[in-house]
Amino acid sequence: MRKGDATKQTILDEAINAARFTGLSGLTIGSLADRTGLSKSGLYAHFRSKEALQLETMARHREQFIAEVVRPALGRPRGEERLRELLRRWILWYQHPGGCLFLASATEFDDVTGPLHDQMVSDEQDLMESLTQVLGTLVSTGDIVPEADCGQLSQEVFGILLAYNWMHRILRDPRAEERAWVAFDRLIDSLRPTSP
Repeated sequence: MRKGDATKQTILDEAINAARFTGLSGLTIGSLADRTGLSKSGLYAHFRSKEALQLETMARHREQFIAEVVRPALGRPRGEERLRELLRRWILWYQHPGGCLFLASATEFDDVTGPLHDQMVSDEQDLMESLTQVLGTLVSTGDIVPEADCGQLSQEVFGILLAYNWMHRILRDPRAEERAWVAFDRLIDSLRPTSP
């Protein structure tokens, strides 16, 4: 990796850390210059505009999620083991200080138009598609019944993740993770094949 690329990645990592607390709307070249000790003109040379900075921060955040959550889960055997690893890592992702930028950007940009909204929607669709694909491996391995609707199931599993995030981050419930796993087990158990 070239030095300029490494510097930009470091800047974007700091932008993610800031945006987790302020939201992407609160992220500016000026505030990032203060956090990194770099000049505004130097940062402007990298990003050219606040919107470009926000979009590149979203892209870097997506890369981090894939590296920390998706890719390691895909390294596990297909089926329930892979899904459990995905959920375990997703729960850890929600525990990052400041929270999840996917959730923050969904709240910030759901009612606006333009590139930030479009990227947010694309990211959310990718998350759901990834989850649906992993759930599909439970059908192919026989962990759940073949007639299971993986689209429905992905919405329910995502609902469990969102409920966990709410209970953990907002209500500080010490049993939030335990309860998320109870809900997940109940859902998967309801779809297991019955012995003839």
